[in-house]
Amino acid sequence: MTKKVSVVIPCRNEEDFIVRCLDSVINSDYPAQLVEILVCDGMSNDRTPAIIEEYSRKNSSIRYLINEKITTPYALNSGIKNATGDVIIILGAHAEFSANYISECVSVLEKKSDVWCAGGLLNNVSTDELTNSVSLAMSAPFGVGNAHFRTGLKAGYVDTVAFGAYRKEVFEKIGLFDEELARNQDDEFNFRLLKNGGKIWLSTNTSATYYVRSSFSKLFQQYFQYGYWKVYVNKKHKSITTLRQLVPALFIIVLYALLIIVILFPYRWEYLFLFSAIYAGTATLFALKLSENFKQFFTVLLSFFILHTSYGMGYIEGFVNFILLNKQPSKSKYELTR
Repeated sequence: MTKKVSVVIPCRNEEDFIVRCLDSVINSDYPAQLVEILVCDGMSNDRTPAIIEEYSRKNSSIRYLINEKITTPYALNSGIKNATGDVIIILGAHAEFSANYISECVSVLEKKSDVWCAGGLLNNVSTDELTNSVSLAMSAPFGVGNAHFRTGLKAGYVDTVAFGAYRKEVFEKIGLFDEELARNQDDEFNFRLLKNGGKIWLSTNTSATYYVRSSFSKLFQQYFQYGYWKVYVNKKHKSITTLRQLVPALFIIVLYALLIIVILFPYRWEYLFLFSAIYAGTATLFALKLSENFKQFFTVLLSFFILHTSYGMGYIEGFVNFILLNKQPSKSKYELTR
């Protein structure tokens, strides 16, 4: 393989994870002389800048860029503009590559001329019992639908991947990441890529590791933001990008509609009971399959509920703000969570 690769890493306050992230790229099986690492830091106020600077002194392939506008798409675009590689790979600072991630993605791009972006599976990794339950829920079809890079149920052409490896010319053809988006900028970019005739390939021969949110409240905020910003993406493109995005919002709408019916007509409680029983029963079956003990079963069950309700509530708020009220994004929605 002779293609030069640029790995772009947006980060902010990642002192607990940036070392593992950088080491995973440095220790890749791809030829070191063909890899450059561009770390775009969003004005971190912890030890992240010091760690990056220390690494860059020891390894000339690491370049430290400051992202004064803080948000992820600015960081991504800054890295892309400064990249010199033939292939540009996006990696979150909260994640790690497996040793063959870069080589596998480059191999796919070399073999398949119609593929503009390649990626691998995403393994959710926990740091304690709670995050272990969250990671299990996020890897199940019931938790995340047909997001194949999470479930691993399909290899081949897909609608998105987590940490994509892009041909550099893709950015010249369709532009950079949308800087209006605080979330979903990768999904929006991949939607544009597909719209312009490109294809995305998911390889199950490699994977990246992602460290999940450390509390239920952070998980709720994360997926609320995903749902909220998805509507803004839909509005910009005047299109529903994936059908699976509608399911959590429909779940919330049906649940509240049935609650209202019960309040107005108490004797019609059976509809709410039936709907709740179907949801709880399905969630229970998946949770039992995934869990090793009762405590884990309970937290996986709760993780499912949080994933669905938070995304659905965010989507509904986004629909009201962006579609019904024709509002512009609120600045408060740019405040991302870890």
